Parts: sequence; structure tokens; C-alpha cells
Amino acid sequence: MSETRNVFISHVHEDDRHLGRLKELLADRGLDIRDSSVNASTPNDAKDPDYIKHQILAPKIRWAGTMIVLISPDTKDSVYVDWEIQYAVNTDTRVVGVFAPGASDSDLPDGLTDYADGIVGWNGDRILDAIQGGDVWQDSSGAPRARKDIARHNC
Repeated sequence: MSETRNVFISHVHEDDRHLGRLKELLADRGLDIRDSSVNASTPNDAKDPDYIKHQILAPKIRWAGTMIVLISPDTKDSVYVDWEIQYAVNTDTRVVGVFAPGASDSDLPDGLTDYADGIVGWNGDRILDAIQGGDVWQDSSGAPRARKDIARHNC
């Protein structure tokens, strides 16, 4: 039986190449994701960072029930990824970190370390479990990692 979920995949454009395979991993497990993220197939020509954040990204994150943060070496220092994580937390959107192939533990964005609902390796079963609300915490190799308890406080 197939299930459909609305997600926003937070990533840097250099990692667009992983989006199709991520969707395939989930589709192979019966989860069809509708992705609202901005990527090479849905570009925007906006230049103003506030406009991009509040008029383009915010509605897409609100629409999604889950945000997947694709963890890679370029993700850690992305101002937009950090903002997207904070916005998702403030709107009670589930935040799941997924290590892209070749990513390491040192690539975790600070916001994800502080606010993720789960962090998993590049494994379809674990990604699906985390999206569906499982309490899954792994390092970049897929080995168990200590869970970080977080308290969310909306303003």
C-alpha cells in the first residue's frame, strides 16, 4: 500500500544530484513524497534574501509536514539551510536529517544537531522510519548515536 507525504528537502543546490535517489529509496518502500523544495528543476530568479526566505521558502516549509535536511559537506555552512531548520522548528514541522552518500558526522549543521527529531544514515528503511515519527538516531555510518532531547518552544 502506498502512502503520500508532503516534504521539504532542505539542501544546497550542489546536492541536487541526490534528490532523485532519495525519492527512489522512499518510493521503493511505498512512500511517495511530494517535494516542495527549490532545486534545479524549480529554480527562482529572486535575489533578495528576505524575499527568498519569507515569500518563497516559508510557504513551502509550512505546506510540508516534514522537512528532510540532506546532510553533506556543503550543508553545514549554508545560511539558508540553517534558516530553514529554524523556521521548521518554529512551525512545528518534523525535522529529519539524512546523511548524503559520502557525508560525515562533521558535516552536521548546528541547527540540525540542536533541533532534529531524528538523524539517519543513507538507508531507505531508516529514512522512512524517521519520517513516519520513529525515534531514530544514527551517525553517518548508520551506527546508533546518542539521542539529543530537545524542548521546542514556539514564540
